[in-house]
Amino acid sequence: VQLQASGGGLVQAGDSLRLSCAASGRTFSSYNMVWFRQAPGREREFVGSISWSGDFIYYADFVKGRFTISRDNAKNTVYLQMNSLKPEDTAVYFCAATSQRVDGTVHPLRIEYWGQGTQVTVSS
Repeated sequence: VQLQASGGGLVQAGDSLRLSCAASGRTFSSYNMVWFRQAPGREREFVGSISWSGDFIYYADFVKGRFTISRDNAKNTVYLQMNSLKPEDTAVYFCAATSQRVDGTVHPLRIEYWGQGTQVTVSS
């Protein structure tokens, strides 16, 4: 699976952004999709995940109520809608795919495929 993330940019605190991750290659709909982020000097951290069917969605506590993950298997795309952005959300955001079960926080070592990342910068 090849993953291409897009939609990042520079926004002000309180603004919204929608990230997209387009997949190509092997069957997208069979993979659970995960969003991570990595800020400078920090480890890559789990943001949220969505099961292959879209029935099971999990979020990190720091984004609950602000971010929404969705997917469109017909378009081979997963989305991350980010609302009420804060300066601490500034990071490179990565989409990722795994065939392993996702039922909470996903460790990066469980990921099989990574996208290239898209920069999100939130100014105060």
